[in-house]
Amino acid sequence: MKKPISATIDEELIKWIDKKLKDSTTYRNKSHLIEIALQKMKKEDK
Repeated sequence: MKKPISATIDEELIKWIDKKLKDSTTYRNKSHLIEIALQKMKKEDK
């Protein structure tokens, strides 16, 4: 089950996220991009 969260993110990082969303069809939205990034971090942490 997914739950909404809130986060404060640096403006430059938000600009980078917006650019990734415009240039690619890989991510559906900001939440999807962030979830994929966190899953990758979790996998690398093992």
